[in-house]
Parts: sequence; structure tokens; C-alpha cells
Amino acid sequence: MSILTFFYILAGVILVWMSAQRLERYSIASSLKFGVSPFLIGSTVIALGTSAPEIFTSLFAAFNGKFNMVVGNVIGSNVANIALVFGLTLLILAIKNKKMASNMNASSDVGILIFSTFIVCGVILFNPFSFISSIILLTSLLAVIFYWYLKNERISTNEEIVQEEFLFSKLLASIVVLVFAAWLITKGALEVLLDLGVGELFVGYTVLAIGTSIPEIAASVALAIKGRHEAVVGTLIGSNIFNGLLVLAIPGFINNKFFFSKLLINPDLNSAGKWDINYLIPLMTLLLTVTVLFSMYVILISKKPRKSSLVLALIFLSAYFISLVLAYK
Repeated sequence: MSILTFFYILAGVILVWMSAQRLERYSIASSLKFGVSPFLIGSTVIALGTSAPEIFTSLFAAFNGKFNMVVGNVIGSNVANIALVFGLTLLILAIKNKKMASNMNASSDVGILIFSTFIVCGVILFNPFSFISSIILLTSLLAVIFYWYLKNERISTNEEIVQEEFLFSKLLASIVVLVFAAWLITKGALEVLLDLGVGELFVGYTVLAIGTSIPEIAASVALAIKGRHEAVVGTLIGSNIFNGLLVLAIPGFINNKFFFSKLLINPDLNSAGKWDINYLIPLMTLLLTVTVLFSMYVILISKKPRKSSLVLALIFLSAYFISLVLAYK
């Protein structure tokens, strides 16, 4: 890997970290003007903000015809959010001997998470690159957001945060920097792909997924240390739903001549002309497993605060490193 390639990735990661943090702050300040609940903020505004790197890097990867990188980015980011980010969160709280708690309506929200994960795996199993698949994913996302909106509980507005000056300009600037950072990471990832000769899936699963998951790591660890466990859970649930239902919808639109007649790119197919998913089944199985395990734990802490489990933290972290081995191709 050349020095320039390393610079692209490092600069992109640093800019993602900085811009995503500011995007979250300004997004929260904007949303608090409407007095929405902490979970709704975490599961939509913060989740969308922390998923923005995945969205933009996947968009650039798709424009370059690297659709397997998009799939790897989606699966890798979702596994990283639960196994790596939540695993690290639990590990920190366990070391500090803190309890984990959540006041959210766990049953419905984790049910949506599990359902959306099954939809994502189903789309990947059959054809993640079709226009119909993209419509199914986006329709599911809109239904989820509408449900969250209907169940939202209004709260009082935090005037100190809301009175940020030039809020819209700062929000727009954060998005612009984030787009540029995503372009740098994608460019660096493509260079790695060419230099090392590794598969697109592995590059998407590692370079793109880890690089774009930094906002989730930063946000979740910071919130956990401050004791805002409900926002941590909401952020991870919302981020995984956005990653799957929104990010995975990108290839279907890019690969559709109705929208991009001059950019029609055929995805990588096997010799029989079909989408080869055999090597993805172990990764999707692991994703479903950690998602269900995470959901069960969230339900438990929503009923009663519990001491953070060091054993569960190590299970999640071990699962992530196992997934890296499974992703190598």
C-alpha cells in the first residue's frame, strides 16, 4: 500500500470522525426544536448522521461498479455496530463496574431491528442489485420511520443547545466535509483493492466498514460513559436499520437504466450468470446471531437495570474477529 493510499484512508477517517460528531450535534440541536424523544433522536437523527459515511462511501463505490464492496460495507458495518461497538461499550462499562439500563419500548424496536435484518439478508440472498430490491428496502425504511414518528413522546426543548448560531450553515458544512471524507476513504479502499488483489467484499467489510463505523464507536462510547444508555441502544438500532434498508438500496438505483442509462454497470456474477452468495451465508448467519443476542440483552435491561456483562462483551468482540476471518476472500 503506497503512502498516498494510506494518506487517503487516514485523512478520510479523521475527517469522518470530526464531521460526523458535528453532524450529530447540529442534527440533535435542530431536532430538539421540535421536542422529540431521546430514542427517536438516537434512532433517526443520530443514526442517520452516523450512517452517512456508509451511505456516501457506498454511493461512490457503486458509481465505480464495486457493488460487492457495498454489500461488504453493509454487512461489515452492521456486524461492527453490534459486535465491535456495543461489545466495546459493554467492556468499558463492565470494567467501570457500571449497570446497563434502558427505558425504551424494547420489544417493538428490537423486533423491527430483527425484521429489517431478515429483509436485508433476504435481499442479499436473492438479488441486492435490482430496482425492485431497492424499492422494497426503501419502502420498509419509510414504514419504520413513520412508526417511530407515531410512537414519539414529546419532551421539553433544551434551549442552550437549540440556540446554536448559524445552525443550518454548520449542518450543511458538516455534510459537505463528510461527503469529501467518504470519497477519500473510498478512493483509498479502491487503491488497496488494486494493490493487494483482495476481494471487493473483504475491502468493503474491513476498510469501508471499519472506517465508516468510527462515528458509531465515538458516539456510543461517549454516550455510555455519560450513562445515556438509551441513546446508545437507539443509535445502534437506528444505525443498523439505516445501514441495511438505505445503504443497500443504492446499488439497485445505480444499476438501473431508468435513472442512470449512461452509468449502467453489471454487478459481479458467477459463471452461471447468477449472484453468488455462498461465501456470504456464514457472514449473514453471524449477523443474525449477534443481532438476536443483542436484542435479547436489550429486552432484559429494559425490564431491569443489570450489571454490564464482561462475558457478553468478550463474546461480541470475539464474534467480530471471527467475522473478519469469514470475510477474507
